[in-house]
Amino acid sequence: MIPTEMSWKFPKEFWMANLMELCERAAYYGFYILLTVYLTDIVDFTDFWGNTIAGVFAGLVYFLPPFSGAISDRIGFKNGLMLAFGLLSVGYFFLGIFHSKPAVLFFLVVLMVGASFIKPLITGTVSKVSTEINRARAFSLFYWIVNIGAFSGKTVVPWIRRGLGMEYINFFSAAMSIIALILAVFLFKDIEKKEERKSFKEVFKALLKILSNGRLMTLTLIISGFWLIQSQLYASMPKYVFRMVGDTANPAWLANVNPFVVVLFVVIITQWMRKTKAVNSMMVGMLIMPLSAFSMSLGPWLETYSGTEVSFFWGLVFHPLTVMMIIGISLQALAECFISPRFLEYFSIQAPKGEEGTYLGFSHLHSFVSYIAGGILSGYLLGKYCPDPRILPEGISNVEKAVYYANAHYIWYYFSAIGILAAIALYIFKIITEYIDRKKKIVDV
Repeated sequence: MIPTEMSWKFPKEFWMANLMELCERAAYYGFYILLTVYLTDIVDFTDFWGNTIAGVFAGLVYFLPPFSGAISDRIGFKNGLMLAFGLLSVGYFFLGIFHSKPAVLFFLVVLMVGASFIKPLITGTVSKVSTEINRARAFSLFYWIVNIGAFSGKTVVPWIRRGLGMEYINFFSAAMSIIALILAVFLFKDIEKKEERKSFKEVFKALLKILSNGRLMTLTLIISGFWLIQSQLYASMPKYVFRMVGDTANPAWLANVNPFVVVLFVVIITQWMRKTKAVNSMMVGMLIMPLSAFSMSLGPWLETYSGTEVSFFWGLVFHPLTVMMIIGISLQALAECFISPRFLEYFSIQAPKGEEGTYLGFSHLHSFVSYIAGGILSGYLLGKYCPDPRILPEGISNVEKAVYYANAHYIWYYFSAIGILAAIALYIFKIITEYIDRKKKIVDV
């Protein structure tokens, strides 16, 4: 029964959907945080091709959901969830078994298709089993579940990698997907509403409208600069940390700093900036992002003063590169709090009346652009400044080896520069659009 008054009580399907989302996010982020490492160390791709493939994979996962949603509208939510988790279970499982390049590429496509169904199905379920009265509460719970799942998946994988091996992370993700599949088959009740079906023609029409909206596409490309830097949590950071700190490093735990900070501050910052224009709030975040990337470059500088260990309270000891990563990732998360909610707000405002939902389905176009561009750039920069140890000459000493990594921190200078350019572009966008809006008001009068 869908509640008709303000309450934290929701139907069983709401909780089932969120439990499946928890499993799926744990599976996805546990897998994706080390995907680039898996593609180089296990599958034997070069840094460039491994990171490019991972970027294309993530980019298409964000691009395909509106089309997957159109399929789900036809086959029903329950069948859609069973299809999605079936594909994910198969994809993850066989990535743990087959490591040849053709097989890995095939099962990554299987994963990509399965993952693209999840967002429209789960968010659609949350929307359908809530009302305008309690929808904000429903999505706040959903947002927490997403972050808990992402956090838990990235927390578990370091033990799996060290105890069993990198490829066994895929079996963990397969197990999480199978649990979700069982929930979908036996406990989830179909809630399809046939009158709300959308055709592929309607989805393509909405995409063309968005692509023809100059203001919206300009902002999307600018914000892609932010997400390009953010995507380096998965593209550059794991390999950089392993190669600079050693095999004992935990990039998955470092990546968890992001959801931890977001959960702590997103509500506070959104409330604080609620009376500020969306573009102004995004501007604050864009100014923080270059500082984030620059902070990540300062690990070698800190190491010259502290040595290889930095001591904190309660006996905690970290490598100086780890310390600067934590600072940089924390700044990224704060920037996200200023940018992400307000970008969605701006995106929805640009939609024609009655088409807000369809437009928001494509609100992650920036992720499509940034993950692909970020993967390609990351692969090139790692190859240039922080190369795969396996391609170095055999028998070289540690001193000789250090020469190859002397400028590894230069990687973060590139991303800091991208952040500065994106911030400048957003400021120019702000000035021009405000001028156009003022001029339009004068003409309307």
